[in-house]
Amino acid sequence: MTENRGHNERDALIAGLGAVLLWSTVATGFKLGLRQLEPLQLLLLGNAVSAVFFAAAATARGAWRFDLQAARTGLLFGLINPLLYYLVLFEAYDRLPAQIAQPLNYTWAITLALLAVPLLRQPLSGRMLVGIGVSYCGVLILLTQGSLQGLERIDWLGVALALGSTLLWAGYWLMNARSSEGALSLMAWSFCLALPLVGLACHLGPGWPAPSWPALGFGLWVGLLEMGITFLLWQRALRLTDHAARIGQLIFLSPFLSLLLISSLVGETIHLTSIAGLAVIVAGLLLTRRSAPARLPPKNTPTTRTHDR
Repeated sequence: MTENRGHNERDALIAGLGAVLLWSTVATGFKLGLRQLEPLQLLLLGNAVSAVFFAAAATARGAWRFDLQAARTGLLFGLINPLLYYLVLFEAYDRLPAQIAQPLNYTWAITLALLAVPLLRQPLSGRMLVGIGVSYCGVLILLTQGSLQGLERIDWLGVALALGSTLLWAGYWLMNARSSEGALSLMAWSFCLALPLVGLACHLGPGWPAPSWPALGFGLWVGLLEMGITFLLWQRALRLTDHAARIGQLIFLSPFLSLLLISSLVGETIHLTSIAGLAVIVAGLLLTRRSAPARLPPKNTPTTRTHDR
C-alpha cells in the first residue's frame, strides 16, 4: 500500500510539473501568435483545436452528458470561457508587453477572494487583506517599472483589459464551483458551442484567418497547451495525490519560467522591476491562498463537484 501511494505521488508530481511547464509557454504563444493574427482570429483557431480535443476526450472517457440542461449550461459557460475571457485576454496581450500582461492576469485569485465576499458571504481575514495589499503593491511595481514616469508609457486600456480578464475568470470559477456538471463534459460542451459564436464574431470583425502552417501552429499551441492537454494533466495530478495543496504550489513556478521564454523567444528585455513585481504579486497570492477558506485552483482549471480542487 505504501509503495503504491509513493508511486501515485511520483506520478502526480510528474503530471503536475508537466502541466506547469506547458502553462509556462502560453504567454509566449499568445504574443508570437498575435504578431501574425488578430485576437479574434487566434481565439477562433485555439477554440477550434480545443473543441476537437475536449470532444474527443469526453467521447473516449464516456463523459458526455447529452441532455438539454447540459447543453444550456455549456452554452452559458462557453460565453464566458472561451469567448469573452480569451478575447479580453488576447486584446490585453496585443496591447501590453507579455512581462506585464501575464502577471496582471495572474492576480485573478485576488479578484476571486474579493468577489467571494459579496457572492459567497466569505469574510476577508486580516491575513487575506495583507495578501491582497501585497499583491497590488506588486502590480504597482510592475506598472511603474521602478519610476512614476513609467506610468506615462503604459497602455491603460491594455491594463484595464488584463485586470478585466481576472474578473471574468474569477466569476467563471465561482460559477464552476456551484455547477453539478462533470468537468470534462462541461468543457466539451462549452468549447463546442462557443465555436460558432467565435466564428461569427471573427467573420463580422477581422475576417477569417488566412490558412497557413504558422497560423495552424499557433492554434495548436493555444488550443492544446493553454486550454487542453494541461487540463487533463492537472486533473490527473490532483486525482493521484493525497497532498493537493503541495501539488497546487507548483503553479507558482509557471510565471517565472514564463519570463525566461518571453525573454528568449519573444525578444522582450525583462526588467528587474518586472521580476520584482511578479515576486511581490506571488508573495501576496501565497498569503491569500494560505488563509483562504477553500483551496483555489490554478487558472484554466475548472472546479466542479466531480473535479474538486
